Amino acid sequence: MTKLIIFDLDGTLIDSLADLAASANHALRARGFPGHPLDAYRYFVGNGVVKLLERALPEDRRDRETLARLFEEFTRYYGMHRADLTAPYPGITALLEELKRRGMLLAVASNKYHSAADAMTRLYFGDTLFDFVHGHQEDVPTKPHPAIALEILSEAGVAPGEAFFVGDSGVDMQTARAAGIRSIGVTWGFRAREELLENGADFIIDSPRELLPLVSC
Repeated sequence: MTKLIIFDLDGTLIDSLADLAASANHALRARGFPGHPLDAYRYFVGNGVVKLLERALPEDRRDRETLARLFEEFTRYYGMHRADLTAPYPGITALLEELKRRGMLLAVASNKYHSAADAMTRLYFGDTLFDFVHGHQEDVPTKPHPAIALEILSEAGVAPGEAFFVGDSGVDMQTARAAGIRSIGVTWGFRAREELLENGADFIIDSPRELLPLVSC
């Protein structure tokens, strides 16, 4: 019986790529580096902001000091512009409301820094749909390490076999596998179906409405 569904945030619940790309390009150009086209950011995101910025920098400028300055510029700008173009994917809010109506616990597990993950979840989904929101914190390894998923399971009092992990990337599928949770890959996000398959997705869905039959058994 399914008791808990853990969702990735960016690329799964919300389409945030344009704002992430704009913020990273702003930070890069503010520090004298070239920006990148929107599509390039599909492959830069997924492992947290520091890794995003590291991938966006020229290889010979990925030192700690440069990354720290870039991170500061990114977080300042993103804090003001993170909702300019971002929105939930079509059908997501209705899906969450139906899952909640059926009595399931809902959680967010994101590599976005925690304050932003919490703020974005509340902005787009209010305060009542999600029972747990975990973004990246300094003392917790980022996905695909299973720590964030295991913390949510512990807080919820739910066994891995009673949960699903839903995400759009290979990182999410790896996280689910490492935590012993069944995984559902979504194709409407930032990465391709092939990546989900290569990383061991248990199920793949093409629209939010396809999730309900999988988690209702």
